Amino acid sequence: MRTPRFWQSDGLVPLLLTPFAWIYGAVTQWRLKLKTPYKCKAKVICIGNITAGGVGKTPVAMAMAEKYLKEGKKVFFVTRGYKGKLKNVLVDLEKHSPEQTGDEPRLLAGIAPTIIAPCRELGAEKAVRLGAEVIIMDDGFQNPGLYKDESWLVFDGAVGMGNGKIIPAGPLRETLENGQKRANYILIMGEDKTGLARQCQLPVYCGKLKPLPFSLENRRVLAFAGIGHPEKFYLTLKKLGYNTVITKDFPDHYFYSKDDLDELHRQASELGLSLVTTEKDYVKLPSSAQHNVSCLKVRAEWSAMSIVK
Repeated sequence: MRTPRFWQSDGLVPLLLTPFAWIYGAVTQWRLKLKTPYKCKAKVICIGNITAGGVGKTPVAMAMAEKYLKEGKKVFFVTRGYKGKLKNVLVDLEKHSPEQTGDEPRLLAGIAPTIIAPCRELGAEKAVRLGAEVIIMDDGFQNPGLYKDESWLVFDGAVGMGNGKIIPAGPLRETLENGQKRANYILIMGEDKTGLARQCQLPVYCGKLKPLPFSLENRRVLAFAGIGHPEKFYLTLKKLGYNTVITKDFPDHYFYSKDDLDELHRQASELGLSLVTTEKDYVKLPSSAQHNVSCLKVRAEWSAMSIVK
């Protein structure tokens, strides 16, 4: 999701939208109080946020799952399957297409069994029936249906809470004060450029996305991405020593057409470039197109942050 620029500062537009923000915030808190969450038999860990836009929740969810898998736990993901067509199903990567599942469930399913369930409690019930010991929710912090044993609020360190206002006046789904009442940990991805950590009352962790081993003979690339902040992907490639001759941005959660891929291949071929994309984009490509595109995979890692207040 590309967020409006005015969400990062005060001004006339946020001021005019403030009454609507009050309504949005009140409705969110009302929804959360209205329903008693269902507590399932598995441990439920929510990787969520209180801001709109991409903050890196899915790589964090994947890394969290790998941690528990190494401990021998039976891990399941439960996710709503944003922009997918399927509901209340266990993802089958061989059977289900990207258009049916959405992109994030396909990424998660490469790590552990993944259930698409807009009604999170039904997804959790299904996971438990299939033997889940740990359920990781990718998103869903504002979803009141399922009890969370542990919740992580993930932030992009570069933008923090923006102008600190609630949607539509700013990027917040709810205030930091309200969010922290239901969370256990704060995870700031990247450098904390806004001083967010000093405003937090919960334990704060500092995270980053670490590229997995990646190597191409041709260091000149055409990089394309349909993610929340594609510039981060391009910067990672540059840090790895690649020359991003051309970059192509697509909307977040974009599904590539044959014409899109033909045009990307044409441009790359004309200039002798290698095509590179993110793992999130790669899983949506038809298998016939994947062999001509390289995929840069990343994983989240984090450690406790020392905070001076």
